[in-house]
Amino acid sequence: MAADAAGRRKAPPTALIVFGASGDLTSRKLMPGLASAAERGSLVDGFAVVGVARTEMDDEDFRQRVLEATPDAGPAWRDMVAGFRYVAGDYAHDDTFDALAKVLDELDASRGTSCNRVHYMATVPSVVPPVVEAMGRHGMNRPKSEDGFVRIVIEKPFGRDLSSARQLDQQVHAVFAEEQVYRIDHYLGKETVQNVLALRFANAIFEPIWNRRYVDSVQITVAEELGVGHRGGFYETAGALRDIVQNHLLQVLAITAMEPPATIDPQGIRDEKVKLLRAVDILTPDKVGNEVIRGQYVAGTVDGKEVVGYHDEEDVARDSRTETFMAAKLQIDNWRWAGVPFYIRTGKRLPHRVTEVAMEFKGVPHLPFASSETTGLHPNALSVRIQPDEGITLRFGAKVPGQAFTVRDVTMDFSYRESFAEEPPDAYERLLLDAMTGDPTLFIRSDEVEQAWRIVEPVLEAWQSPDVTLATYPAGTWGPPEADHLLERDGRRWREP
Repeated sequence: MAADAAGRRKAPPTALIVFGASGDLTSRKLMPGLASAAERGSLVDGFAVVGVARTEMDDEDFRQRVLEATPDAGPAWRDMVAGFRYVAGDYAHDDTFDALAKVLDELDASRGTSCNRVHYMATVPSVVPPVVEAMGRHGMNRPKSEDGFVRIVIEKPFGRDLSSARQLDQQVHAVFAEEQVYRIDHYLGKETVQNVLALRFANAIFEPIWNRRYVDSVQITVAEELGVGHRGGFYETAGALRDIVQNHLLQVLAITAMEPPATIDPQGIRDEKVKLLRAVDILTPDKVGNEVIRGQYVAGTVDGKEVVGYHDEEDVARDSRTETFMAAKLQIDNWRWAGVPFYIRTGKRLPHRVTEVAMEFKGVPHLPFASSETTGLHPNALSVRIQPDEGITLRFGAKVPGQAFTVRDVTMDFSYRESFAEEPPDAYERLLLDAMTGDPTLFIRSDEVEQAWRIVEPVLEAWQSPDVTLATYPAGTWGPPEADHLLERDGRRWREP
């Protein structure tokens, strides 16, 4: 992996082929991420993008669309975009791949892309199998030179359940080896998620207390202010469980709770994540009924504005039972975490957009102070804010200034924005560069995908019954009352980030 004098990574010469190049993901995430990488000097002259989609465009139309998606980019990016190419055609048609092969050969000659290929599937999931099969037919799954590489990046969701995930794996592995496959979850590219590893394994004060002896409970929240917007059709087929829990949330859980890896490398980290996911207690039907809450938002007020309920959103059925909120109590059956509840929740139309991991510690065994002196004191807590205000907060007790000996909670805050002058790379910028440099650390292995589906499969099966309760909550609140009861019966309560 090349690096400049300042130690910054540089991608090797690469042709990035984006299937679904006319779509929202390409304009909103991929191109801005690449533009930022170009401005940091991470992309070499031998880099080019080839867009592939059904939309009729020529090269110049595509370049203009890329520039419109990156209006603030500088000259380094604009110079690169001038060499981008576009292929219009059906994703599974041989003519499309014949044209693509010709364009890639031309880029090897004109831009020096060195026969290196990264195929990015920015498409709906149903398109992946026929495209992968077509790549195999046309020999686009193997390098054309001894020093070259071919990789494929696949967006979530990777399957709809355990059976479909396995089937998709078989289809992909029929063409690509596992080491060529990069299953992307952009949450793993976020700086703060990665900094959970630094917090735990680079600081002697945290790792010794990161276990059942000192931790009372853990909460993981992934909250969104927005509703489904124009994605109602997609959301009707997914819901909160498939859209967030099976991937983002379980990945954050795995990094938070996994054992220390022997080395911070792809195999070490991914091995420990899989071990942790295998230790998550698989819910029985009875536990699904008692320890999993599903909800759906109705009309309410978010940020001072009245918003409609889920049933009134575009492309949503009036009698839909799709969940927009999900909360659950999980247990991890291993030596480190036995008996510590992990409470997870995610939802749309909640009060704030926030992703947070909060760890509450057990109380001290004996308080030598009078109860009147500690009314404002709670157990210590550590919270890691993953987005949007990235940082870490530690809550502990301190004496209030004055003649009386009064102890109450205070917080120690660390903000990434205030502590580091350099703006952290966007998640997609980081992961795209990882894919080009061949670093799979922050991508998901096939056994991780399967184990995550095993965890959520009993919930999916239980929710097939029309008798399962679908609670409601007004938009702008923290979910249905049933989610509060889930913690209250354990003598706990949700944090309000």
